[in-house]
Amino acid sequence: MSYTDVADLIGVTKSRVSQIRTSAPPPERAFFGVGPVALGIPRRFGHEEGRERAYFDESDDQVAKVLDGESGRLSLSINRFPIQPDTESPPDGDSIIVCGPKSAPVGKNLLEADTSLSFERDDAGWWIVDSHTGQRHGSPYRQNSMNHSDIGYLSRRVENDRVIVHIAGITAIGSLGVAHWLTKNLASMYSRTDTFISCAIACDFETPTEIADSRLIAGPYRNKVHP
Repeated sequence: MSYTDVADLIGVTKSRVSQIRTSAPPPERAFFGVGPVALGIPRRFGHEEGRERAYFDESDDQVAKVLDGESGRLSLSINRFPIQPDTESPPDGDSIIVCGPKSAPVGKNLLEADTSLSFERDDAGWWIVDSHTGQRHGSPYRQNSMNHSDIGYLSRRVENDRVIVHIAGITAIGSLGVAHWLTKNLASMYSRTDTFISCAIACDFETPTEIADSRLIAGPYRNKVHP
């Protein structure tokens, strides 16, 4: 519709419509839904001085900070929450779930619906498997800690009128690589969005909280949606 048509419908001037459109957040804001968006990262548990303690991986924490920064640019409200080891499903409403299949059941359950990419584990470790090409993508960093490269998974689906964005790395650094890539390619990803899309991302990093480069290695694929 033209600005004049919109102005007539909502009872403002054409110049006011133009002003609103100029100052409004970009269209790709809708990649994450309408908000507020619940952003979850895994709460992990370890032992220190003979006692169990809860903590967040520094790379996962940085993922939340990167997405928080992006939400400011998009004028999007994000509320952070911990994913417990027994969490099985995303919360109600729009959400970003940063969780692999090992950290909590919610990561495994979301991946099960993907008909293009899957996580598999063997004696050599975890792999992201591409059903379209048969290729298995492993983590160079997991295989050799001197190799500062990792991989991760990204998907977006619309389910019951809500958006679920899922990020999962072979290690938590892989998740950070996905966040790095997504913030730089959000507009193009939004233009591709369908009911359910997924892709795999590779990244190079300086430190566990600093990504140097990221790139697409599989997809984006459109997945079949089961009724």
